[in-house]
Amino acid sequence: MPFLSLSILDELFDKGKETALFGRWIRLKDIAPILLNHQKKIEVQEIGFSEQQRSIYRIKIGTGKKKILIWSQMHGNESTGTKAVFDLLNTLGLNSEPCIEKILTECTLYIIPMLNPDGSEVYTRVNANKVDLNRDAVDRTAVESKLLRSVLDSIQPDFCFNLHDQRTIFGVEGSKHPATISFLAPSEEVSRALTLGRKQTMNVIVAMNKVLQQVIPNAVGRYTDEFYPTATGDTFQKLGYNTILIEAGHFPNDYEREVTRKYNFFALVQGIYHIASNDVFEAYEEYFNIPNNIQNFYDVIHRYPTSQKKDVAFQYEEKIINNQLVFDLQKVADNDLKSYLSHNEIVCDC
Repeated sequence: MPFLSLSILDELFDKGKETALFGRWIRLKDIAPILLNHQKKIEVQEIGFSEQQRSIYRIKIGTGKKKILIWSQMHGNESTGTKAVFDLLNTLGLNSEPCIEKILTECTLYIIPMLNPDGSEVYTRVNANKVDLNRDAVDRTAVESKLLRSVLDSIQPDFCFNLHDQRTIFGVEGSKHPATISFLAPSEEVSRALTLGRKQTMNVIVAMNKVLQQVIPNAVGRYTDEFYPTATGDTFQKLGYNTILIEAGHFPNDYEREVTRKYNFFALVQGIYHIASNDVFEAYEEYFNIPNNIQNFYDVIHRYPTSQKKDVAFQYEEKIINNQLVFDLQKVADNDLKSYLSHNEIVCDC
């Protein structure tokens, strides 16, 4: 397996980072001027509209025969992948590193940077009609779901990257680390059989994980592969389109997901480079060495080790107040929390 060095990835990120995007609340108005600028050099096409008639765009870059489809923000409040996508676009457009040339000559990338602009506008998971697009792959009741499927059918990609964010509650089994990045090779049916497509998907994930373990060791998790018949990844995998799920999670003291953004970028570039550099995707066994993604974190825990008081756990609730994204700390549990970890722990000697 060919791997990119950390020094190259660091350099690519530093040169390509899209400085116009920052934080968690990314809306159509934030990416529209960036798309306009990219339109001068690469193909940017308005391919349809959301339920509330906001534009949905598709970007095309590269000339290779291997087709890759990437989409982000099908959940409007999950924007880390969107930032990483624009970092990737800058990198592909501005950098002449051999690895970038390899990607552009071997692959053609099709990117939908924001599938759910209505949800993004109000920072919600669902679309304007309260539909979770990631559970609408079969019925396709939402116009956004229909649009994504039409792009899939017309492109018929070799690989897909489905970009999401996960909550701060997730950690990596067997460690005390939050799950900064998690992966999934979706199942195609209830038995979770290791089909050829799943093995190929796992092979790409193995390559991404090996790079990430060098910079965030023990902070990469693996999602359960329980089959969800209406989920996008499971459906696309079942249809024969290898689909890699990337979940961007928490890095210590990084609630804006700016550090995680960098590692999301690392994973994307390594994954795409791996596809560009290989014609056979067979080795997959190491996928199962990635520890499980588990729910074992709270944002804050108050500990009372010297008294009879119960530990108290808090989570941040993300809200839009006065047109600002606010992290509102809410009490969620008071019990024996010895088996739980926290991103911020307060020990109360009382």
